[in-house]
Order: sequence, then structure tokens, then C-alpha cells
Amino acid sequence: MTDETETQETPKPKRFYESAKPEQIPGGWTVELDGRSIKTPARVALKLPTEKLAKAVAAEWNAQDAEIDLMSMHLTRLANVAIDRVPETRYEMADELARYCETDLVCHIAEEPEELAELEEAHWAPLRAWAGQALDVILVPVEGIIASPQPDASLEAARNYALGLDDFALTGLLFGCGLYGSAVLAMAVVEGELTATDAFEVARIDEAWQAQHWGEDDEAKAATALRRIEAKALETWLVGLG
Repeated sequence: MTDETETQETPKPKRFYESAKPEQIPGGWTVELDGRSIKTPARVALKLPTEKLAKAVAAEWNAQDAEIDLMSMHLTRLANVAIDRVPETRYEMADELARYCETDLVCHIAEEPEELAELEEAHWAPLRAWAGQALDVILVPVEGIIASPQPDASLEAARNYALGLDDFALTGLLFGCGLYGSAVLAMAVVEGELTATDAFEVARIDEAWQAQHWGEDDEAKAATALRRIEAKALETWLVGLG
């Protein structure tokens, strides 16, 4: 018998359409479900910038079974954010990017063992150098988990970079920050310096090293698999914008 206070999982909506198809509309593309255009949670038309992205979103809807798993529809959710939220929160998102720079994953080098620290720097130092040269985001590395103050000019450069992106690219950028724990990796992905999936592997160097040496439980493996799916979705998102 279950406790009366136990919350029940929210039922998934039933699939109510036969097929999803991309359709061109004035100023962009949308996805239609049996001829009816999708709307965002704010009841705004789902207008996408490219046919490629519209096809990817339509494929996501066509992949649903008898029930619609909204949590698995990463592209649709990103589109909803880009349309409903980003236009009103651009400056807050730019500030969030700067905050990621202040504690960026690729700036925190392992104190020990030396093997891990060298492995991290082999991958992370070139990316920090790239961010400085390409975007004027020059970040200071440290050993350990305690953050070092980062140059104000670099944080401002990161904000300006974010504000220079369109709503859809900015959505992908902040999604990448959360996925990687790194503004540098997210910016590298948006700029095409790394693929989103390669950046994910770079972000988990420490995690992979620990798993190789000490093993990995099933829960950790499942979490990594889900994050890899998110990284693949981000790659599809950004390629679709190109």
C-alpha cells in the first residue's frame, strides 16, 4: 500500500495526431500536426528560423509513441524557450553567461593526481586560449575548486557576446552552459570550435577518469547517457540554425 501523501507521476498526454510536417510560413518555418500549427506554452505560433530546424522538430514529434514524452522533446522545449522567454530575458541571460565565466569548469584544474591535472590542461588550456583570442574572454585558471576573480573586461566581453546572438543561438548557448558547467565550452560550441557532443566529453574528463580508475555505478551511467542525449540535441539545434 502506498502512502496517501505520495505524489503521483503526472500522466503523459496521449498522442492526438497522425503526423508532424514542417511548413513554410511568412518569415520562417513552423511544424504542423495534421495540418494545425504548433503553438508554444504562451500560445504563440512556433516560428522557427530554418527549414532544417523545422524538420528536426517535426521528427521529434513523429518519434512519439502512444503517449507524448514532453521531457524527451529537447528541440521543442528549446524552441519554446527561444520564443516565449528569451526576448524578455536577454540581459539576464547575458549576466548568467558571465556568472558561468566566474566559476568556469575549464578554469578549475585538479590539484591531484598529476595525471588527471595534465589530462585536463591538455584539453582545457587550448580552449581558454581560443576564448581569449577569438572573443576577448580571458579567464584565469586555478588549482582546486575555489574560484579566482576573473577580469571585469572578460566578463563584459562575455556579456556582449551573448547579447550579440539571436534568440535561438542564445538559447543554445545557455543550454550548453548548464550542460557543460562551462561558458567557454558553450561559446566554443556555438562558434563551431567544437561539436556539442565533443564538448560534452571534454566537460566530463574528470568524471571519465574517476570512472576508469574506480568504476561507475548504474545510476551514474544512466545520468551520463541522458546528458549525452541532451548534447546530441544541442548539436542538432545549432546545426539546424546554420
